[in-house]
Amino acid sequence: MMKQQLPNPRHRGIETLIHIIVWGIVIGFPFLMMTRSGFNISLADYLRHGSSSTLSFFLVFYINYCLLIPRYLFEGRIRQYLLLNTLLIICITTGAHLWQEYTFQNHLRGDDGGQHIGPPKWIFILRDISTMILTAGLSAAIKLSRRWAQMDAARREAEKSRTEAELKNLRNQLNPHFLLNTLNNIYALIAFDADKAQTAVQELSRLLRHVLYDNQQNFVTLDKEMDFIRNYIELMRIRLSANVRVETKIDVRPDSRTEIAPLIFISLIENAFKHGISPTEPSFIRIHFSESPGEIHCEITNSYHPKSVADKSGSGIGLEQVRKRLELTYPGHYDWQQGVSEDMKEYKSILIIKI
Repeated sequence: MMKQQLPNPRHRGIETLIHIIVWGIVIGFPFLMMTRSGFNISLADYLRHGSSSTLSFFLVFYINYCLLIPRYLFEGRIRQYLLLNTLLIICITTGAHLWQEYTFQNHLRGDDGGQHIGPPKWIFILRDISTMILTAGLSAAIKLSRRWAQMDAARREAEKSRTEAELKNLRNQLNPHFLLNTLNNIYALIAFDADKAQTAVQELSRLLRHVLYDNQQNFVTLDKEMDFIRNYIELMRIRLSANVRVETKIDVRPDSRTEIAPLIFISLIENAFKHGISPTEPSFIRIHFSESPGEIHCEITNSYHPKSVADKSGSGIGLEQVRKRLELTYPGHYDWQQGVSEDMKEYKSILIIKI
């Protein structure tokens, strides 16, 4: 079912204000031209006897606004639109002046009370035609601006829906990827330490609650995400040997209400545990998180052990998902640098997110 977008009350109020301003111009412009042309009439008399002109402008404005612009101008039928507008203005101007000739004759007199010839009729005709052209132009401008605003709102809504769908798809991809990596680690424990494997399964059940529920939200609090990361690191420690050193430093307030996209850092940590550990050589992993006003810093450093081509298969999937999520969630508000040191001994990943 298509979701119907309700009009924004603020936009409706702005549109009403624009109509009021337009009608102030439409009514005031002819009066200004009349007084500058030497026609002696008060504003009260003009409003009382100029109702036919006001009605004429009203008809031109709303026939354009409701009929000609949507059916002809928006459909690209420019010639028909201009022709019909010309005929409309000629017909309404002729009818208005015939009516004025009949009802407004007594006001074409001078201040001395005698018969006064006043300005020629062509001045009034030119006045009304120019005002009607202005009225039609204002009607088109308002209608076009309203249409552009609606199109822009629809485009933004479509872009938002597309982004949300893509983010949801990435999060759904992350769940099995995370679960597969963790189960592989637990499977490796079963062969030589069943007790540790049992503990790891219990830790995993807690982590999965976060993955399955909190990951469905767009944002979670930073302290909650840090709790998840601590638990994940402890789960990874279970299978590590004595020649692996893991250092964790989290400088985030325990009651931090800063919000972050869930699991945005987990692939970086997974990557460190997956590629930064050697079964034969001493290895290390250093994980540091810090929070500063408007920014979240993540720095992960691990020992670098070059892998064979077979070992590297599928290793970039998680990091590629991180990059896509960053582009969708924090476009232009993050800095991510990663690479191997010059001595080829360590790999460092630094991610700074601007909140």
